[in-house]
Amino acid sequence: MILFPAIDLKDGKCVRLEQGDMARATVFNLDPAAQASAFAAQGFEYLHVVDLDGAFAGKPVNAQAVERMLKVVSMPVQLGGGIRDLKTVQAWLDKGVARVIIGTAAVRDPALVKQAAKTFPGRVAVGLDARNGKVAVEGWAETSEVTALQIARRFEDAGVAAIIFTDIARDGLLKGLNLDATLELAENISIPVIASGGLASIEDVKALLAPRAGKLAGAIAGRALYDGRLDPASALALIRDARAVA
Repeated sequence: MILFPAIDLKDGKCVRLEQGDMARATVFNLDPAAQASAFAAQGFEYLHVVDLDGAFAGKPVNAQAVERMLKVVSMPVQLGGGIRDLKTVQAWLDKGVARVIIGTAAVRDPALVKQAAKTFPGRVAVGLDARNGKVAVEGWAETSEVTALQIARRFEDAGVAAIIFTDIARDGLLKGLNLDATLELAENISIPVIASGGLASIEDVKALLAPRAGKLAGAIAGRALYDGRLDPASALALIRDARAVA
């Protein structure tokens, strides 16, 4: 189980949104590279980054901020937001991103995901963000008519490294993960699933380490890390201990 600290980029700054609403953004750090360095110093082993402006624009917008982060941390970085074609996938991987996350294009253009996953094995993840069970696209501005499971099943044999499943209703609100919905998805596909949206406290980390959550590959923590509700040292110690006895 990997705990991914999240850096969401808006206007070159590190922010957190509430329920994906760009109008409800809280700025937590003016220097995303400094935030990435802080997470590295705390002992995290994998960084989750989203170009929020890029998700709305359909192309990378906060590239400079991402590139600075890649220069200051040695841990792998997974990046989503505005990745809609193979050229953008390749460009980010060439710049040092360990894994790209394809979201909107996974709904609109499944062939792109399959081609990217085949071309770059183990380096392409799919981001599925659900609102009332249906997948949202275009930076969560639109809701499609398909479920996360329907989309995920399209990629069962495509070589996708992970599915990142976000419950939009909980994202940024510190209400706790929607573990039931995430586990239901994980139990019905063979692709590793990463939980996202609402992680609020050490209790959520304990729930992720419980036997019933054994199929999950990890979880993303955002606002809880920024406002101090989740102590990184305690969370990472729990995960280390769980690995030691596994």
